[in-house]
Parts: sequence; structure tokens; C-alpha cells
Amino acid sequence: MKVLITGIKGFTGVYLRKELENSGHAVFGLSSNLNDIVGLGLEIKQKMPDVVVHLAGISFVNHGVFNEFYNVNLIGTRNLLESIFTHAPNIRKILLASSSGVYGNSLNLDDRLAEESRTTPINDYSVSKLAMENMANIWTDRLPIFIVRPFNYTGIGQDDKFLIPKIASHFLKKINTIELGNLEVYREFGDVRSVVEIYRKLIELPSLENNVVNICTGKAFSLMEVISIFEKISMFKIKINVNEKYVRANEVKIITGNNDRLKGIIGEWNDYQLQDTIEWMLKKT
Repeated sequence: MKVLITGIKGFTGVYLRKELENSGHAVFGLSSNLNDIVGLGLEIKQKMPDVVVHLAGISFVNHGVFNEFYNVNLIGTRNLLESIFTHAPNIRKILLASSSGVYGNSLNLDDRLAEESRTTPINDYSVSKLAMENMANIWTDRLPIFIVRPFNYTGIGQDDKFLIPKIASHFLKKINTIELGNLEVYREFGDVRSVVEIYRKLIELPSLENNVVNICTGKAFSLMEVISIFEKISMFKIKINVNEKYVRANEVKIITGNNDRLKGIIGEWNDYQLQDTIEWMLKKT
């Protein structure tokens, strides 16, 4: 298939391109800005993809300019869908990457969020993603849209402003003190290699009905558990200082997902454990 990946040079896009090319697909990105609807339309018409995987967007929750969440994640996606509808009428599949952030907080560690769970986003990033989903719903009678809600995932190449790469960088450099925010949070930490395998399997299905699906491991870890795994693998101890500037006003305390629907759609995949991911990141290979 001819697969267009928006955000092809980003963290996930780099891995997805390799995953798809290794499976024989022709893969390309966009040179146009998502907010340049004229240039975007011309490029879609020229490249005429079979499948679009939409990864481009602002994903760092603490990004300083809140308007950009909406200009890129919402308006940019709307421009993309309109361009596809107008210029690529034979498109087979469109996979839109939303976020687990649309759920807000879980109630407790045993509360695994399913796709039907209530959506209560608590920051501009998550609100922009839920708005994107709602906007996409008005196109589902005209376009083959499938929405994924990935929970936290990581890997080599992710920016150090994200939690796991930041911690890995400290351990690789043997920096014995690290400043973190709220330690009483629980998160999933999936592996980017699993995520791109899942994306490939989804778009290779004969058809994707309009749907929403969680991309998750179903396992949550506290920050102290994460640090403990790093220390065990590296044989290096680190001191944690809580810095108030890293404590978010609207912090999601607990979030973990239910992946039963995903398993029902694609079956099994290479589900890396957190220890596997951390070992890979510390080896940098």
C-alpha cells in the first residue's frame, strides 16, 4: 500500500516508517503544513495515498502556547480530512492518533479504562484531542476513519523532556540527582516498537470499521517503581528531588487501559515489558 504518515520525522513516525517499509509498503510524509489547506490539498492530490496515518500534532502536555494545541491538533486535523475527502476519494483507511488523556483520571489502579469509559480531559492537550475525535465523527459517513487512543509509550529517540527519556539520560550520564514532579502518580509505559507494530497490523486489515481503540499494556507503574527498575538494571543509585516547577496543576494521578478490544481486532503483538524497554534504552542499541 501507499501509506502517508503525517509527522513522519517525529518520534513515532520514524519507527512506523521503518516498520511499514520492512513489510513492503511504500511510505512517504508531507512537506506541507497542516494549516496550509491549499498546499495540503495539492500534495494529497499528487501523492494519492491508499492509507493515511495521522501522527502529527503537539503531544507535550506542558507545551507553553495553549492555542497551538487547538490550531494543530484540531484545526490541522480538520484540514487534513477535508483535503483527503476532496482530493483522494478512493482512500482505504485513515488512522487518527488521539490520546488516552481524553479519559482523565482512573479511580484506582484496578480501574482499567475501556473505550466506553467516560471522557473527562483535564488539560488543553487532552481537550484538543477529544475535540479532534468529535470533529472526526462528522466525517465518518464519508471517510473510513479509525481512531486510536495510545497510552504513554517510550523508546530510544524520544525527547528528554518526556519522563522516561529524562530518567534514562540521567542514568546513562551517571548523574546522581534528578528533579521530578509529583511522585504519587501511576502510568503505563509502553514501548514504541509495540505501538508501531500495532499500527501496521491495524492498517493491514482488509477493512477497518469506524471505531475507537485503546493502544495500551494494561499495566501501570509508579515513578518509584520505574526508578527502581532503572537502578536494578544499571546498578546505579540516584537521588530524587521533588521540584515544584515540574508538578502539574491538573495532574492525572492514575491512568491505565483495557486492551481487550485491541486484542479482539488484531490478536497478539510483541508486547515488550517495561524492563525490556528500559534495558534497550540504557544500551542505546
